[in-house]
Amino acid sequence: MPIDLAGRSQRVGATRTLTTGPDGGVVRRTLLPGGLRVISESVPGVRSVAFGIWVGVGSRDEAPSLSGASHYLEHLLFKGTSRRDALAISAELEGVGGELNAFTAKEYTCYYARVLDNDLPLAVDVISDMVTGSLLATADVDNERGVILEEIAMHDDDPGDAVHDNFAEIVWPGTSLGRPVLGSTESIESLSRGAIAGYYRRRYRTPSLVIAAAGNLEHAALVRLVRKAFAGVAVDDDAPALPRIGGRAPRFTAATSVVRRPTEQANLVIGTGGLARLDDRRFALGVLNAALGGGMSSRLFQEIREKRGLAYSVFSFVSHYADTGLFGVYAGCHPKRAVDVLELCREQLAIAATGGLDAEELERGKGQLRGGLVLGLEDTGSRMSRLGKSELVYGELMTVDEILGHIDAVTPDDVQAVAHEVLRGPLALAAIGPYDDEQTLTRTVA
Repeated sequence: MPIDLAGRSQRVGATRTLTTGPDGGVVRRTLLPGGLRVISESVPGVRSVAFGIWVGVGSRDEAPSLSGASHYLEHLLFKGTSRRDALAISAELEGVGGELNAFTAKEYTCYYARVLDNDLPLAVDVISDMVTGSLLATADVDNERGVILEEIAMHDDDPGDAVHDNFAEIVWPGTSLGRPVLGSTESIESLSRGAIAGYYRRRYRTPSLVIAAAGNLEHAALVRLVRKAFAGVAVDDDAPALPRIGGRAPRFTAATSVVRRPTEQANLVIGTGGLARLDDRRFALGVLNAALGGGMSSRLFQEIREKRGLAYSVFSFVSHYADTGLFGVYAGCHPKRAVDVLELCREQLAIAATGGLDAEELERGKGQLRGGLVLGLEDTGSRMSRLGKSELVYGELMTVDEILGHIDAVTPDDVQAVAHEVLRGPLALAAIGPYDDEQTLTRTVA
């Protein structure tokens, strides 16, 4: 059975052994005062450790006036604390051959480092200092504003990235989930140091933090390091340590958007509403996604690229959030072929919705999921990420064997049922390309 990670059944200060693997690896979890959670996996036979601090805040937590604040903070936390300036933060870890980085998503932010096992104390100290003690100096806010504006421009210059943001914006209009993680040029230019600092104080609190580590480590030693690093951090003993589960789902809007740009390719996303993160049918949807557009043997790749040569890149994707999700198809093709590609995508979605994928295709889909899961956990960074996300946003930790069991248990009837429900929904379309008449494309999803 999945292991409850929410902390309701664990005493503050106690440590639980969650799983013990056949290779000797052990996953343990400690709940510290104020809801701070520490979860680790020992990985015998390696000489590295991946350490991360996961924060339960992302772009969907932002008010319109704070759009982009979560990502702005991610940048600023590298700029200095009372103990280290920006150079020291990077130089101390890079000086021992370590790597450090961060990323922001719609529902969480992560700061992480990968180091030799002997340098875990340094990684814990540096990353914890960044997350809990950032100065957010006015000069740094002003300097980094230009960097983020350049990042937005770089993102917008890549139509393959921008079209996904456009798709989210039209299907969830006027919502934080529909806004881009980076924010907009207007929102970044208007964000003040005071607004960002207030967001930091409100959101970066111990109940929202998860400490995750994987590699050649001892859990008790890790906990001691974390206790020391957080010794001066204020805690809120009344705040529960809960994952982000459920909520009020934004309504999916079957809209269309065609952005004119003088590109050599048309970049297309067509899709519909999907499933929330903890929906029991997510495994069946994963098999469907893999069979329909998950690789070179998938239905979409074979029909659109191999048989007809209409596109270089074509794939399907699923996105899961706490309360909603998406199922979509991306294709990049010559602008004159876009109508044909969209019609084929729509045709294959309709075929899948009526049970048109055969047993062999579904077995290949299962194989892709199994292999992707196991091969994706071959390094300590991936294992750390699995622990952090499980604790922070899933509220459960499944063993690899349990996940494989869920995949194996998916039947053709399960796939057909979820395809019938999801793929028969209204379709939305986002496109970027050299089009003067958007009706040429939009009528393909009408």
